[in-house]
Amino acid sequence: MPLEMDKAAIADVVSRVTFRTQAFIGGTFVDAASGKTFPTENPATGKVLAHVAACDETDVNLAVQGAREVFDKGHWSRMSPGDRKRVLLKFAELIEENGVELAVLDALEAGKPISDCVAIDVPETVHCFRWHAEAGDKLYDQVSPTGPGNLGLIVREPTGVVGAVIPWNFPALMAAWKLAPALATGNSVLLKPAELTSLSALRLAELAAEAGLPAGVLNVVPGFGETAGQAVGRHMGVDAVSFTGSTEVGRMFLQYSAESNLKRIVLECGGKSPQVVMADVADLDAVAEHAVNAIFWNMGENCSAGSRLIVHREVKDALLEKIVALSKQWTVGDPLDPETRIGALIEKRHLEKVLFYIEAGKTEGAELILGGNRVLVESGGYFVEPTIFDKVNNDMKIAQEEIFGPVLATIVFDSEEEAIALANDTTYGLAASLYTDNVNVAHRVARAIKAGTISVNCYSEGDMTTPFGGFKQSGFGGRDNAIHAHDQYTEIKTIWMQFS
Repeated sequence: MPLEMDKAAIADVVSRVTFRTQAFIGGTFVDAASGKTFPTENPATGKVLAHVAACDETDVNLAVQGAREVFDKGHWSRMSPGDRKRVLLKFAELIEENGVELAVLDALEAGKPISDCVAIDVPETVHCFRWHAEAGDKLYDQVSPTGPGNLGLIVREPTGVVGAVIPWNFPALMAAWKLAPALATGNSVLLKPAELTSLSALRLAELAAEAGLPAGVLNVVPGFGETAGQAVGRHMGVDAVSFTGSTEVGRMFLQYSAESNLKRIVLECGGKSPQVVMADVADLDAVAEHAVNAIFWNMGENCSAGSRLIVHREVKDALLEKIVALSKQWTVGDPLDPETRIGALIEKRHLEKVLFYIEAGKTEGAELILGGNRVLVESGGYFVEPTIFDKVNNDMKIAQEEIFGPVLATIVFDSEEEAIALANDTTYGLAASLYTDNVNVAHRVARAIKAGTISVNCYSEGDMTTPFGGFKQSGFGGRDNAIHAHDQYTEIKTIWMQFS
């Protein structure tokens, strides 16, 4: 993806970028039926970027109707997996060709550093579509073991109309995590982007149509959670919803399902991920690099952010010294500046939430050893500097509640058993990191921590080949990524034949 990573080149792209602001329903960009719009702003300046169609139940009904019609006609649902693959590979190619534009859209609307959007988000979005496109025609159905008088077929079929409700922290990439496996398995999809970040989702819809996706197979219905999101969750014609977001809203989708058609609900919700550092680690410099990245990457607005540093007492001071020194290198600034490593928090309300937790940490007796302030106030944007607390007890708010910001809480332990207990002492179970030079400890502790992804001697969520999802209140019902993602968008059918 060609991009000169300098301010002038980026400014040129920004000057030429256009915003698609209408809903995408039935293969066409349309205004919301009500004619209403809502503002979306640049969190680095606090200024409005555009006004986006505010979809509600009426628009969702239209989108579901069209999605169901095209599904029943089989234009996509009964297309051969190989033919679907060709369309999705073309889609991935178009995303790559327009990757600079998509990166700028997410940097502008989500406050993400442009360097991350260019180097991580867009390439991973392309890879996600290619991976699932290629997987689609390589999954075999099964024949059960029977006697000669019978034939038992076990086949997969697309679920039908899928609702995908995504968060604002990785707008294009989270869309890909839902769309790629849902489309590869033959479903029609309604994508409801977060109201704070609709622009890249609408551009993706346009590129999908250009790639040859039949009209009505992919619909994008921007709007608020209480209107468009709830309408998707309650709709009797939606067969499944895959949701990534807060645990609070995840509960609502379970309620919507129970009160409507018992649609399948797949949840990937919040996290309070521990980074457990054992005393036997020799290379504390490497640990510090990973630990800092785990909490400050994407401004800490990441459900798997390593927000709890659970470290053995013997190495705590030495490790914290290295972490503080590295944290000072994480430049806070304009997301469109290639040198920026920490951009803007998503909105003013979220800024206030993060600052509330910083004050709570101070009030409850934790020791603030770095940061803790709003910065770049003159920009009008929502910036918070890297913040680190020491002497945190695991029952403090900053240790138990998801902050979703650049705030690290440090907790000490004295034994392996205590480390495991601290790591598991949370309502969440999305991810965890473990640092040890002892392979026996690595196996034992990784098995004992209750989380969906455990990275050992690194901070990682795995890659496209590994399933991603959580335990406990971090979600259930399925997994993003890997072949496992196909399972949640398909139904298993048994066909039992008896021969005369």
